Amino acid sequence: MVPAASAADCTEALLHELGWQIGSTSTSTPEVHGGAVCERAGLDEARAAGDLRVQLPQQWNAPQRQAFLQTLFDDPATVCAYAFELGKATHRAATKLQDNPGYRFSALQLGWIGFGIGGSRAQGWKGFRSFGRGYQPAGRNSTALDAFYNGNVRSECGVGRQVAQLATQRELYGDAAFDAEFSPRELSIGTFLSLHDTDSILLGHHAGTFLADGKAVRTSQRGRQAFVGAPGFIEHVFDKTYLDDINNQAENFVIVDVSAAAAQALREHGGFAHYDRINRRIWELAAQLPGHSARRFERLLFERDAGLRRALPAAQQPVLAELDALLDDPFYQGFLIYVHPRGIRPVGYHVVRLLDRNPRTPFAFELGLHNLHTTLYRRWIDARLRQCAAGSASHSQPEHR
Repeated sequence: MVPAASAADCTEALLHELGWQIGSTSTSTPEVHGGAVCERAGLDEARAAGDLRVQLPQQWNAPQRQAFLQTLFDDPATVCAYAFELGKATHRAATKLQDNPGYRFSALQLGWIGFGIGGSRAQGWKGFRSFGRGYQPAGRNSTALDAFYNGNVRSECGVGRQVAQLATQRELYGDAAFDAEFSPRELSIGTFLSLHDTDSILLGHHAGTFLADGKAVRTSQRGRQAFVGAPGFIEHVFDKTYLDDINNQAENFVIVDVSAAAAQALREHGGFAHYDRINRRIWELAAQLPGHSARRFERLLFERDAGLRRALPAAQQPVLAELDALLDDPFYQGFLIYVHPRGIRPVGYHVVRLLDRNPRTPFAFELGLHNLHTTLYRRWIDARLRQCAAGSASHSQPEHR
C-alpha cells in the first residue's frame, strides 16, 4: 500500500509538477515570479524563460510554507501552467474523435443524437429528454465516451463540441479518476438548452463560475494558452433568410492550439472583432469571383488548386491576390479548432468552406461561456490533492489509450 502523504507534501508536489521551482530566501517576505506562462509554447519554454519561480523565507515554519503555497493555486501563472496539461488533453481528445470514422454528422436522423440500431443503452448512454435531446452515461463515464471514440454515432456539431469538451476532461483525469470524480448527470449531452436543467459541468447547475469573453478581448491579452480547450462558434451575421444551407448556419468548435504568431495577431488586434471585419471583406471579395462548382472556394482559397486559379480571368487575379493576403494572416493559419465532423483544422479553412455553403452572408467568431480556468480548474486541483493525500499514485497520470 502506498502511504498517505501530508497536505503540505501534496501541495508542493503538485506545484512542482505544474512547473513551479520552489527555493528559499533570507528575506522576510516571499519572492514570486510567475512570468508570462500563457505566452509560452510549453513548460520547457516557460522554465527556460525563468517563469514559475518562488522563494520562501528560510525562517518560515511548515504551516507558514503550506499556507502560502496554497495561494499559488490562485496565481494566474499556475492556471496557465495547468493550461499546458489542458491543451495536451484537448489535442488527444480531438484527435481520437476525428480519427473515428463511425462518428458522423447527419441532418436527417432519428432524434438529436443517433446511436444507431442498438440504441443508446448499447453504447453506454441513457436518455433523459425525448427525441434524443438529452443523454447521460448509463454506466462508467469512460465507457460512454468510448461510443464517440470507437462506436457508430451521429450528431450535429453542437453535440460534437460538448463531446470534445467532456473527452478533454477524460484525457486530463485519466479513466479511473474521470469515472470517480464526475456523476453521470454532470456529463449530460444534448441540446444546449437541455443542459441548463441538468447538473452539467458545461452549462448546468455544476458549471460554477463562467468566463464570458465572447470577442476574446481578455483572452487575447492573456496569451495563447488561455485559448486552449475553450469552446466557441462561427455564426452567420445576416438573418436566416440569407442562409442557403441551414445545416451549416454555424459551426461549434473547441480550440486545440494557437500558434505564437496567431496569438500575437489576436493581441495586437484586440480579439475577434477585427477578424469579423476581415471576414466581411473576404466575403465581399469572394462575391466578385465568377463561377460555380462544388467546394469551389475551398479548392480555390484553401487548397489553392493551381488549375482553378489559372482559370480565373486576368481581371480577377488582383481580387484573388487580396484574398490570399487576407487568409495568410497568422490567425487564419495558426488558430486550430476541432469541429465535428471536419476534425482539427485552421480557422481559415472554415471561413472559406462557409463561402461555398452560405455565400449570401459573412460569418463571425464568438467564444462560448466556459469554466475551464475557474470551476473545472479548481476541481482538478482538488482531485489531485485528494488522490495524493490518499496515496493514490495510480491516479497521478492520465492513462493513454
